[in-house]
Amino acid sequence: MKEKREIYRFLHVTPRRIFEQLDQYVIGQRHAKEVLAIAAYNHLKRIEYLKFGGEVSIHKSNILMMGPTGSGKTYLARTLAKILDVPFAYNDATAFTEAGYYGEDVEVAIGRLLYATNQNVSSAENGIVFIDEIDKIARRSGGARTGAGARDIGGEGVQQALLKILEGEKIFVPLNVTAHWNKYDYVEIDISNILFICAGAFSDLEESSDGKPIGFFNGPGSATHEATTDDLTKYGFLPELLGRVPVRVKLDALTASDLVTILTQPREAMIPEYQRLCALDQIQLEFTEGGLFEIATAALRQKLGARGLRAIIEKVLHPILFVAPERAGERITIEADHVRRTLDS
Repeated sequence: MKEKREIYRFLHVTPRRIFEQLDQYVIGQRHAKEVLAIAAYNHLKRIEYLKFGGEVSIHKSNILMMGPTGSGKTYLARTLAKILDVPFAYNDATAFTEAGYYGEDVEVAIGRLLYATNQNVSSAENGIVFIDEIDKIARRSGGARTGAGARDIGGEGVQQALLKILEGEKIFVPLNVTAHWNKYDYVEIDISNILFICAGAFSDLEESSDGKPIGFFNGPGSATHEATTDDLTKYGFLPELLGRVPVRVKLDALTASDLVTILTQPREAMIPEYQRLCALDQIQLEFTEGGLFEIATAALRQKLGARGLRAIIEKVLHPILFVAPERAGERITIEADHVRRTLDS
């Protein structure tokens, strides 16, 4: 009886607590954070259940994240790994090719996770593997999707290869991810407890099979119809692959207000970071509300979402940072006009 109770010793990590911690870092995307919190919690329960001798009857909750560029897909996954205190490995699906062709085999995704743990196999076996740009490996239709030839070595072939790691048990992975072609430098890893998070923008998935627009392609506040399995199959994904990513989560496009909040409020917000940087040169740096809104609007115009904010701030602050040591003791305020002039120059 004591051992049975021990299975639940981690219950202080609840979906609500995981959500609350995600909320400290990630602005908006409430539904996505709730879905991720539930999936992560169920994944932890499954690991503990198997660790204490439970039968293999609880399937993995691999995740598919769909949303525009800069909506926070990668950042959410990285933050989740940090909260759960597990290793994390980022992968770009476009680098994968079908086995036997020049490029990366899908096993390299697990090799990167092993590398992140400094070759600690037991730690890697409970990590998170993130596969970005998953939409780019949809099956081609006569080469129309990417302009490539008829041999689909980066599309359906990669999907077939991913099947064995998304629901696999033990595989051999490369110890050296920079020389993964060396077939003699491999180690066996149990991947049954590795959580896979796949993500993509799906920017050309314009409408569903019944003609209704799919929510996040039309901006905030638009239709809320989400992509169905049928939509994704027609888009070019194998039904077997979709069956191995049962948790689907839609991220919304960020508004200018969201981006201003991202700049100022989260634990890793950029504006406080640059204020600390300037404070080291004894400069008091401030931003007006209008200045922040101009920066956010510029990011939206570039269609980069939150991903474009740092580059814009760097350009806006460039004239100040260049002479910062010479302006010690000053108070500098960044207003909307200053942002516009700098970005237009």
